[in-house]
Amino acid sequence: MALTGRAALLAALGSIPVGIWEPSWTGILAVNAPLAMACACDFALAAPVRRLVLTRSGDTTARLGETADVTLTITNPSRHPLRALLRDAWPPSSWQQGTEIEASRHHLTVPPGERRRVTTRLRPARRGDHEADRVTIRSYGPLRLFPRQGTHEVPWSVRVLPPFTSRKHLPSKLARLRELDGRTSLLTRGEGTEFDSLREYVPGDDTRSIDWRATARQSTVAVRTWRPERDRHILLVLDTGRTSAGRVGDAPRLDASMDAALLLAALASRAGDRVDLLAYDRRVRALVQGRTARDVLPSLVEAMATLEPELVETDARGLAATALRAAPRRSLIVLLTTLDTAPVEEGLLPVLAQLTQRHTVLLTSVADPHVACMAAARGNVDAVYEAAAAAQAQAERLRTAEKLRRHGVTVVDATPDELAPALADAYLAMKAAGRL
Repeated sequence: MALTGRAALLAALGSIPVGIWEPSWTGILAVNAPLAMACACDFALAAPVRRLVLTRSGDTTARLGETADVTLTITNPSRHPLRALLRDAWPPSSWQQGTEIEASRHHLTVPPGERRRVTTRLRPARRGDHEADRVTIRSYGPLRLFPRQGTHEVPWSVRVLPPFTSRKHLPSKLARLRELDGRTSLLTRGEGTEFDSLREYVPGDDTRSIDWRATARQSTVAVRTWRPERDRHILLVLDTGRTSAGRVGDAPRLDASMDAALLLAALASRAGDRVDLLAYDRRVRALVQGRTARDVLPSLVEAMATLEPELVETDARGLAATALRAAPRRSLIVLLTTLDTAPVEEGLLPVLAQLTQRHTVLLTSVADPHVACMAAARGNVDAVYEAAAAAQAQAERLRTAEKLRRHGVTVVDATPDELAPALADAYLAMKAAGRL
Protein backbone atom coordinates (compact mmCIF):
# COMPACT_ATOMS: atom_id res chain seq x y z
CA MET A 1 0.00 0.00 0.00
CA ALA A 2 1.40 3.42 -0.95
CA LEU A 3 2.46 5.70 1.90
CA THR A 4 1.57 9.37 1.96
CA GLY A 5 2.26 12.46 4.07
CA ARG A 6 4.54 12.15 7.07
CA ALA A 7 4.75 8.34 6.82
CA ALA A 8 6.06 8.57 3.26
CA LEU A 9 8.63 11.16 4.30
CA LEU A 10 9.97 8.93 7.06
CA ALA A 11 10.14 5.95 4.73
CA ALA A 12 12.03 8.01 2.14
CA LEU A 13 14.58 8.98 4.80
CA GLY A 14 15.30 5.33 5.48
CA SER A 15 14.42 5.60 9.13
CA ILE A 16 13.36 2.74 11.38
CA PRO A 17 10.15 1.11 9.96
CA VAL A 18 7.05 3.28 10.15
CA GLY A 19 4.79 2.46 13.08
CA ILE A 20 7.58 1.23 15.38
CA TRP A 21 9.38 4.48 16.10
CA GLU A 22 9.46 7.93 14.54
CA PRO A 23 12.58 10.08 14.99
CA SER A 24 12.23 13.68 16.02
CA TRP A 25 11.95 16.28 13.28
CA THR A 26 15.19 17.83 14.55
CA GLY A 27 17.06 14.62 13.83
CA ILE A 28 15.52 14.26 10.38
CA LEU A 29 16.44 17.79 9.39
CA ALA A 30 20.01 17.30 10.55
CA VAL A 31 20.39 14.04 8.56
CA ASN A 32 18.82 15.17 5.30
CA ALA A 33 19.21 18.90 4.77
CA PRO A 34 18.13 18.93 1.08
CA LEU A 35 14.83 17.25 1.89
CA ALA A 36 14.35 19.59 4.84
CA MET A 37 14.92 22.52 2.50
CA ALA A 38 12.33 21.10 0.09
CA CYS A 39 9.80 20.80 2.90
CA ALA A 40 10.50 24.37 4.03
CA CYS A 41 10.13 25.70 0.49
CA ASP A 42 6.93 23.71 -0.03
CA PHE A 43 5.51 25.11 3.20
CA ALA A 44 6.52 28.66 2.24
CA LEU A 45 4.87 28.35 -1.21
CA ALA A 46 1.57 27.13 0.24
CA ALA A 47 -1.02 29.90 0.46
CA PRO A 48 -1.52 31.00 4.10
CA VAL A 49 -4.88 29.82 5.41
CA ARG A 50 -5.47 32.64 7.88
CA ARG A 51 -5.32 35.31 5.21
CA LEU A 52 -8.10 33.74 3.16
CA VAL A 53 -11.44 35.59 3.10
CA LEU A 54 -14.53 33.37 3.24
CA THR A 55 -18.15 34.41 2.81
CA ARG A 56 -21.39 32.45 2.47
CA SER A 57 -24.52 32.73 0.36
CA GLY A 58 -27.35 30.45 -0.68
CA ASP A 59 -30.50 28.92 0.77
CA THR A 60 -31.71 29.88 4.22
CA THR A 61 -34.80 27.63 4.28
CA ALA A 62 -35.71 24.22 2.94
CA ARG A 63 -38.49 21.72 3.49
CA LEU A 64 -37.69 18.46 5.21
CA GLY A 65 -36.66 15.94 2.59
CA GLU A 66 -35.51 18.58 0.09
CA THR A 67 -31.99 19.88 -0.53
CA ALA A 68 -30.44 23.22 0.40
CA ASP A 69 -27.41 24.62 -1.42
CA VAL A 70 -24.99 26.78 0.58
CA THR A 71 -22.16 28.43 -1.36
CA LEU A 72 -18.76 29.34 0.07
CA THR A 73 -16.77 32.07 -1.69
CA ILE A 74 -13.03 31.77 -1.04
CA THR A 75 -10.87 34.81 -1.84
CA ASN A 76 -7.10 34.36 -1.96
CA PRO A 77 -5.35 37.72 -1.30
CA SER A 78 -1.86 36.21 -1.05
CA ARG A 79 0.86 36.00 -3.72
CA HIS A 80 0.74 32.20 -3.83
CA PRO A 81 -1.87 30.01 -5.49
CA LEU A 82 -4.16 28.14 -3.14
CA ARG A 83 -4.21 24.37 -3.66
CA ALA A 84 -6.48 23.13 -0.95
CA LEU A 85 -8.74 20.48 0.49
CA LEU A 86 -11.70 22.17 2.21
CA ARG A 87 -14.14 20.67 4.70
CA ASP A 88 -17.40 22.52 5.29
CA ALA A 89 -18.68 21.08 8.56
CA TRP A 90 -22.39 20.97 9.50
CA PRO A 91 -24.33 19.01 12.15
CA PRO A 92 -24.72 15.28 11.36
CA SER A 93 -28.50 15.68 10.84
CA SER A 94 -27.78 17.98 7.88
CA TRP A 95 -26.94 15.02 5.65
CA GLN A 96 -28.34 11.74 4.57
CA GLN A 97 -26.67 8.91 6.41
CA GLY A 98 -23.35 7.98 4.84
CA THR A 99 -23.09 11.01 2.51
CA GLU A 100 -21.38 13.53 4.82
CA ILE A 101 -17.78 12.87 3.74
CA GLU A 102 -18.53 13.16 0.04
CA ALA A 103 -20.80 16.21 0.36
CA SER A 104 -18.72 18.26 2.80
CA ARG A 105 -15.25 17.98 1.24
CA HIS A 106 -14.11 20.02 -1.75
CA HIS A 107 -10.85 20.23 -3.70
CA LEU A 108 -10.14 23.67 -5.14
CA THR A 109 -7.44 25.82 -6.67
CA VAL A 110 -7.55 29.61 -6.33
CA PRO A 111 -4.95 31.73 -8.20
CA PRO A 112 -3.42 34.72 -6.36
CA GLY A 113 -5.82 37.64 -6.01
CA GLU A 114 -8.81 35.67 -7.31
CA ARG A 115 -11.83 33.96 -5.80
CA ARG A 116 -13.62 30.68 -6.29
CA ARG A 117 -16.94 29.25 -5.14
CA VAL A 118 -17.78 25.82 -3.82
CA THR A 119 -21.30 24.62 -3.07
CA THR A 120 -22.23 22.32 -0.22
CA ARG A 121 -25.51 20.52 -0.79
CA LEU A 122 -27.36 19.73 2.42
CA ARG A 123 -30.20 17.25 2.72
CA PRO A 124 -31.40 17.65 6.32
CA ALA A 125 -32.94 14.71 8.13
CA ARG A 126 -34.55 16.79 10.90
CA ARG A 127 -36.61 19.95 11.18
CA GLY A 128 -35.27 23.04 12.91
CA ASP A 129 -32.30 25.35 12.57
CA HIS A 130 -29.07 23.86 11.24
CA GLU A 131 -26.04 26.01 12.06
CA ALA A 132 -22.80 25.85 10.07
CA ASP A 133 -19.74 24.69 11.98
CA ARG A 134 -16.09 25.50 11.19
CA VAL A 135 -14.58 25.52 7.72
CA THR A 136 -11.27 23.65 7.79
CA ILE A 137 -8.77 24.27 4.97
CA ARG A 138 -5.59 22.33 4.27
CA SER A 139 -3.35 24.35 1.91
CA TYR A 140 -0.65 22.51 -0.05
CA GLY A 141 2.53 23.68 -1.73
CA PRO A 142 3.51 22.50 -5.23
CA LEU A 143 5.23 19.36 -3.81
CA ARG A 144 2.38 18.58 -1.34
CA LEU A 145 4.98 17.68 1.33
CA PHE A 146 4.27 20.05 4.21
CA PRO A 147 0.75 21.61 4.13
CA ARG A 148 -0.64 24.46 6.17
CA GLN A 149 -3.95 23.95 7.94
CA GLY A 150 -6.38 26.26 9.68
CA THR A 151 -10.05 26.93 10.36
CA HIS A 152 -12.46 29.79 9.73
CA GLU A 153 -15.77 30.57 11.41
CA VAL A 154 -18.25 31.43 8.64
CA PRO A 155 -21.72 31.60 10.26
CA TRP A 156 -24.79 30.47 8.33
CA SER A 157 -28.12 28.98 9.28
CA VAL A 158 -30.61 26.90 7.31
CA ARG A 159 -34.11 26.54 8.78
CA VAL A 160 -35.69 23.22 7.84
CA LEU A 161 -39.49 23.51 7.60
CA PRO A 162 -42.16 20.81 7.91
CA PRO A 163 -42.59 18.97 4.59
CA PHE A 164 -46.40 19.46 4.35
CA THR A 165 -46.85 16.18 2.47
CA SER A 166 -50.64 16.39 2.85
CA ARG A 167 -50.70 19.31 0.42
CA LYS A 168 -51.62 16.77 -2.28
CA HIS A 169 -55.08 16.44 -0.67
CA LEU A 170 -55.81 20.17 -0.82
CA PRO A 171 -57.31 20.32 -4.38
CA SER A 172 -59.92 17.66 -3.62
CA LYS A 173 -60.87 19.30 -0.33
CA LEU A 174 -61.15 22.69 -2.00
CA ALA A 175 -63.45 21.17 -4.62
CA ARG A 176 -65.68 19.91 -1.82
CA LEU A 177 -65.53 23.36 -0.22
CA ARG A 178 -66.66 24.97 -3.49
CA GLU A 179 -69.65 22.63 -3.51
CA LEU A 180 -70.54 23.72 0.00
CA ASP A 181 -70.02 27.34 -0.97
CA GLY A 182 -72.47 27.11 -3.85
CA ARG A 183 -69.91 27.78 -6.58
CA THR A 184 -70.57 24.35 -8.13
CA SER A 185 -73.92 23.73 -9.76
CA LEU A 186 -76.04 21.38 -7.64
CA LEU A 187 -79.53 20.04 -8.16
CA THR A 188 -80.05 19.61 -4.45
CA ARG A 189 -80.39 22.19 -1.72
CA GLY A 190 -77.08 23.92 -1.09
CA GLU A 191 -75.55 22.99 2.26
CA GLY A 192 -74.78 25.60 4.86
CA THR A 193 -76.48 27.79 7.42
CA GLU A 194 -76.18 31.36 6.10
CA PHE A 195 -78.71 32.66 3.53
CA ASP A 196 -77.11 33.44 0.18
CA SER A 197 -79.68 34.19 -2.54
CA LEU A 198 -82.91 33.15 -4.26
CA ARG A 199 -83.19 31.14 -7.45
CA GLU A 200 -85.86 29.37 -9.45
CA TYR A 201 -87.01 25.97 -8.23
CA VAL A 202 -85.81 22.93 -10.19
CA PRO A 203 -87.00 19.35 -9.74
CA GLY A 204 -85.03 17.68 -6.96
CA ASP A 205 -84.74 20.76 -4.73
CA ASP A 206 -85.66 20.30 -1.09
CA THR A 207 -89.18 21.67 -0.65
CA ARG A 208 -88.19 22.98 2.78
CA SER A 209 -86.03 25.59 1.08
CA ILE A 210 -88.95 27.14 -0.86
CA ASP A 211 -89.41 30.81 -0.02
CA TRP A 212 -93.21 31.22 -0.15
CA ARG A 213 -93.16 34.99 0.22
CA ALA A 214 -90.85 35.40 -2.76
CA THR A 215 -92.92 32.86 -4.69
CA ALA A 216 -96.07 34.88 -4.09
CA ARG A 217 -94.46 37.97 -5.64
CA GLN A 218 -93.50 36.24 -8.89
CA SER A 219 -94.81 33.67 -11.33
CA THR A 220 -92.26 30.97 -10.52
CA VAL A 221 -91.42 29.05 -7.39
CA ALA A 222 -88.38 30.54 -5.62
CA VAL A 223 -86.02 28.62 -3.34
CA ARG A 224 -83.39 29.86 -0.93
CA THR A 225 -79.75 28.93 -1.41
CA TRP A 226 -77.37 28.68 1.49
CA ARG A 227 -73.69 29.01 2.01
CA PRO A 228 -71.40 27.68 4.72
CA GLU A 229 -70.59 29.88 7.68
CA ARG A 230 -67.63 32.22 7.23
CA ASP A 231 -65.31 34.22 9.43
CA ARG A 232 -65.30 31.58 12.15
CA HIS A 233 -62.34 31.23 14.52
CA ILE A 234 -60.31 28.01 14.59
CA LEU A 235 -57.65 27.39 17.24
CA LEU A 236 -55.20 24.59 16.50
CA VAL A 237 -53.75 23.25 19.77
CA LEU A 238 -50.64 21.09 19.37
CA ASP A 239 -49.79 18.93 22.36
CA THR A 240 -45.96 18.88 22.44
CA GLY A 241 -45.68 16.78 25.59
CA ARG A 242 -44.35 13.29 26.19
CA THR A 243 -46.91 11.41 24.12
CA SER A 244 -46.09 13.42 20.99
CA ALA A 245 -42.54 12.02 21.03
CA GLY A 246 -43.66 8.45 20.31
CA ARG A 247 -42.51 7.39 16.87
CA VAL A 248 -44.96 6.03 14.33
CA GLY A 249 -42.97 4.72 11.41
CA ASP A 250 -39.98 6.98 10.77
CA ALA A 251 -41.29 10.14 12.44
CA PRO A 252 -42.66 11.22 15.83
CA ARG A 253 -46.41 11.65 16.28
CA LEU A 254 -45.89 15.40 16.49
CA ASP A 255 -44.84 15.53 12.83
CA ALA A 256 -48.03 13.80 11.67
CA SER A 257 -50.12 16.16 13.81
CA MET A 258 -48.36 19.19 12.33
CA ASP A 259 -48.98 17.93 8.79
CA ALA A 260 -52.70 17.52 9.53
CA ALA A 261 -52.83 20.98 11.13
CA LEU A 262 -51.26 22.57 8.04
CA LEU A 263 -53.81 21.00 5.69
CA LEU A 264 -56.68 22.16 7.90
CA ALA A 265 -55.20 25.66 8.13
CA ALA A 266 -54.83 25.90 4.35
CA LEU A 267 -58.40 24.72 3.83
CA ALA A 268 -59.96 26.88 6.54
CA SER A 269 -58.17 30.04 5.39
CA ARG A 270 -59.53 29.47 1.87
CA ALA A 271 -62.98 29.06 3.40
CA GLY A 272 -62.77 32.50 4.99
CA ASP A 273 -62.15 31.34 8.55
CA ARG A 274 -59.48 32.71 10.89
CA VAL A 275 -56.85 30.23 12.07
CA ASP A 276 -54.56 30.51 15.11
CA LEU A 277 -52.01 28.08 16.52
CA LEU A 278 -51.05 27.18 20.09
CA ALA A 279 -48.29 24.66 20.92
CA TYR A 280 -48.21 23.71 24.59
CA ASP A 281 -46.95 21.12 27.08
CA ARG A 282 -46.12 22.81 30.39
CA ARG A 283 -45.63 26.21 28.82
CA VAL A 284 -46.35 27.87 25.51
CA ARG A 285 -43.92 26.63 22.85
CA ALA A 286 -45.44 28.55 19.93
CA LEU A 287 -48.30 30.99 19.47
CA VAL A 288 -49.53 32.36 16.13
CA GLN A 289 -52.47 34.77 16.20
CA GLY A 290 -54.12 37.38 14.04
CA ARG A 291 -52.63 36.42 10.67
CA THR A 292 -54.40 37.16 7.42
CA ALA A 293 -55.49 34.39 5.08
CA ARG A 294 -52.43 35.03 2.91
CA ASP A 295 -49.95 34.99 5.78
CA VAL A 296 -51.36 32.29 8.05
CA LEU A 297 -49.83 29.25 6.34
CA PRO A 298 -46.26 30.65 6.09
CA SER A 299 -46.52 31.78 9.72
CA LEU A 300 -47.61 28.35 10.90
CA VAL A 301 -44.87 26.60 8.94
CA GLU A 302 -42.26 28.97 10.39
CA ALA A 303 -43.53 28.45 13.95
CA MET A 304 -43.63 24.65 13.59
CA ALA A 305 -40.12 24.38 12.14
CA THR A 306 -38.36 24.50 15.52
CA LEU A 307 -40.96 22.59 17.57
CA GLU A 308 -39.71 19.39 19.18
CA PRO A 309 -41.49 17.00 21.55
CA GLU A 310 -40.73 17.63 25.21
CA LEU A 311 -40.28 14.62 27.48
CA VAL A 312 -42.65 15.95 30.15
CA GLU A 313 -46.26 15.21 30.99
CA THR A 314 -48.58 17.79 29.46
CA ASP A 315 -50.27 20.09 31.98
CA ALA A 316 -53.90 19.69 30.88
CA ARG A 317 -55.19 22.45 33.18
CA GLY A 318 -52.60 24.88 31.89
CA LEU A 319 -53.39 23.89 28.32
CA ALA A 320 -57.12 24.46 28.81
CA ALA A 321 -56.57 27.83 30.50
CA THR A 322 -54.19 29.00 27.78
CA ALA A 323 -56.57 27.85 25.04
CA LEU A 324 -59.43 29.79 26.65
CA ARG A 325 -57.30 32.93 26.77
CA ALA A 326 -56.34 32.48 23.11
CA ALA A 327 -59.98 31.95 22.10
CA PRO A 328 -62.12 34.37 24.14
CA ARG A 329 -65.11 34.00 21.77
CA ARG A 330 -66.84 30.88 20.54
CA SER A 331 -64.42 28.92 18.36
CA LEU A 332 -63.59 25.52 16.97
CA ILE A 333 -60.75 24.16 19.12
CA VAL A 334 -58.82 21.38 17.41
CA LEU A 335 -56.80 19.38 19.95
CA LEU A 336 -54.00 17.45 18.27
CA THR A 337 -53.10 15.11 21.10
CA THR A 338 -53.30 11.45 22.11
CA LEU A 339 -56.09 8.93 22.71
CA ASP A 340 -54.03 6.98 25.23
CA THR A 341 -56.22 6.16 28.19
CA ALA A 342 -54.12 7.50 31.05
CA PRO A 343 -53.36 11.01 29.68
CA VAL A 344 -56.99 11.50 28.63
CA GLU A 345 -58.69 10.23 31.78
CA GLU A 346 -56.24 11.78 34.26
CA GLY A 347 -55.47 14.97 32.39
CA LEU A 348 -57.97 16.00 29.71
CA LEU A 349 -61.35 14.73 30.93
CA PRO A 350 -61.36 16.68 34.23
CA VAL A 351 -60.90 20.00 32.37
CA LEU A 352 -62.84 19.18 29.21
CA ALA A 353 -66.04 20.82 30.44
CA GLN A 354 -64.25 24.19 30.52
CA LEU A 355 -63.66 23.91 26.77
CA THR A 356 -66.92 22.32 25.60
CA GLN A 357 -69.03 24.78 27.58
CA ARG A 358 -67.90 27.69 25.40
CA HIS A 359 -66.41 26.09 22.30
CA THR A 360 -66.79 23.28 19.79
CA VAL A 361 -64.00 20.76 20.39
CA LEU A 362 -62.50 18.38 17.85
CA LEU A 363 -59.83 15.96 19.05
CA THR A 364 -57.37 14.42 16.60
CA SER A 365 -55.04 11.55 17.43
CA VAL A 366 -52.38 9.63 15.49
CA ALA A 367 -52.98 5.87 15.38
CA ASP A 368 -50.16 3.39 14.88
CA PRO A 369 -50.74 1.29 11.72
CA HIS A 370 -48.49 -1.42 13.16
CA VAL A 371 -51.11 -2.13 15.82
CA ALA A 372 -53.69 -2.95 13.12
CA CYS A 373 -51.18 -5.28 11.45
CA MET A 374 -50.55 -7.00 14.77
CA ALA A 375 -54.28 -7.42 15.37
CA ALA A 376 -54.66 -9.23 12.04
CA ALA A 377 -51.61 -11.48 12.53
CA ARG A 378 -51.99 -15.24 12.95
CA GLY A 379 -49.93 -18.34 12.21
CA ASN A 380 -47.98 -19.05 15.40
CA VAL A 381 -48.21 -18.61 19.15
CA ASP A 382 -46.27 -15.33 19.21
CA ALA A 383 -48.50 -13.84 16.51
CA VAL A 384 -51.65 -14.81 18.43
CA TYR A 385 -50.36 -13.16 21.61
CA GLU A 386 -49.44 -10.03 19.63
CA ALA A 387 -52.91 -10.00 18.06
CA ALA A 388 -54.53 -10.22 21.50
CA ALA A 389 -52.41 -7.34 22.82
CA ALA A 390 -53.22 -5.23 19.75
CA ALA A 391 -56.95 -5.94 20.04
CA GLN A 392 -56.87 -4.89 23.69
CA ALA A 393 -55.08 -1.62 22.78
CA GLN A 394 -57.62 -0.89 20.04
CA ALA A 395 -60.51 -1.57 22.41
CA GLU A 396 -59.06 0.86 24.98
CA ARG A 397 -58.77 3.58 22.32
CA LEU A 398 -62.38 3.00 21.27
CA ARG A 399 -63.58 3.27 24.88
CA THR A 400 -61.59 6.47 25.38
CA ALA A 401 -62.98 7.96 22.16
CA GLU A 402 -66.53 7.07 23.25
CA LYS A 403 -66.03 8.84 26.58
CA LEU A 404 -64.92 11.97 24.74
CA ARG A 405 -67.92 11.80 22.39
CA ARG A 406 -70.27 11.64 25.38
CA HIS A 407 -68.77 14.99 26.42
CA GLY A 408 -69.63 16.46 23.01
CA VAL A 409 -66.17 16.09 21.45
CA THR A 410 -65.76 15.04 17.83
CA VAL A 411 -62.94 12.48 17.59
CA VAL A 412 -60.72 11.74 14.60
CA ASP A 413 -58.39 8.78 15.08
CA ALA A 414 -56.36 7.80 12.01
CA THR A 415 -52.95 6.63 10.86
CA PRO A 416 -50.37 9.23 9.80
CA ASP A 417 -51.16 8.84 6.08
CA GLU A 418 -54.91 9.18 6.65
CA LEU A 419 -54.96 11.70 9.48
CA ALA A 420 -54.76 14.94 7.47
CA PRO A 421 -57.58 14.15 4.98
CA ALA A 422 -59.72 12.71 7.79
CA LEU A 423 -59.35 15.92 9.81
CA ALA A 424 -60.18 18.02 6.74
CA ASP A 425 -63.30 15.92 6.10
CA ALA A 426 -64.41 16.34 9.71
CA TYR A 427 -64.00 20.12 9.40
CA LEU A 428 -66.02 20.21 6.16
CA ALA A 429 -68.78 18.09 7.70
CA MET A 430 -69.02 20.40 10.71
CA LYS A 431 -69.04 23.44 8.43
CA ALA A 432 -71.81 21.97 6.28
CA ALA A 433 -73.88 21.20 9.38
CA GLY A 434 -73.40 24.70 10.79
CA ARG A 435 -71.61 23.46 13.92
CA LEU A 436 -68.67 25.90 13.84
